[in-house]
Amino acid sequence: MGEKLQQVSGRVWLYPHDPDPDNVRASVALIAGDEGSILVDAGNSPAHAREVQQAIEDAGLPAPTALVYTHHHWDHTWGASAWNDVEIIAHASATELLAQEAKRPWSHRYLRDQVRENPRLGPSFRARALAMPDWDGFEIRLPHQTFENVRELAYGVQVRHVGGNHAPDSVVVTVPDAGVMLLGDCYFPPPFHLRKENEGLDHAMARRLLRERHAWYVDAHSPPRSLAAASAAGPESET
Repeated sequence: MGEKLQQVSGRVWLYPHDPDPDNVRASVALIAGDEGSILVDAGNSPAHAREVQQAIEDAGLPAPTALVYTHHHWDHTWGASAWNDVEIIAHASATELLAQEAKRPWSHRYLRDQVRENPRLGPSFRARALAMPDWDGFEIRLPHQTFENVRELAYGVQVRHVGGNHAPDSVVVTVPDAGVMLLGDCYFPPPFHLRKENEGLDHAMARRLLRERHAWYVDAHSPPRSLAAASAAGPESET
């Protein structure tokens, strides 16, 4: 049985992340509108996406008409094939990154073979195997719309490119009337298999974003934090 949506503030709702690091299941956010909602990230698999869809229906909120990728990594985009009738929006650099991923022959055998060749892929690829019991109907979906710096969406929502070490296409999503900034993984270190010794959280980026003084900060692998809590604790996740 799936989780329920949690209201962060105003029109912003969250399908929470899985705290088990072996599952690598990022949170999915919904910005509820009057006639259609904006989804932020697609889930780590079609099965995950279907859980989110059920939670949206159970909460009586409008179905998404737009989907924003905070970045191209699998745990944020692999659920997209279960989201029909949505316009996918991402940073311009995400298109080629996703196109390269789409060319790979994804299967459980491929995952095993890749880990055998490069054991550092183990944590990520084992999590992918857990997320994908089968591959029927699976596809990596490229964005329909892209932007370079800033994109304005409905309800005053703004999507802004910040880049960073975790992924070059990372964006943040701000919802002014709710006082919320959705961070994705933007200040995290690079993925484990690409991470160099001593590469950690991007504290400089986190401080820059905190100086904007949104009421709530939500990264994809931690519970939401108020401005006061985020400022006092500093970034903690290293997914």
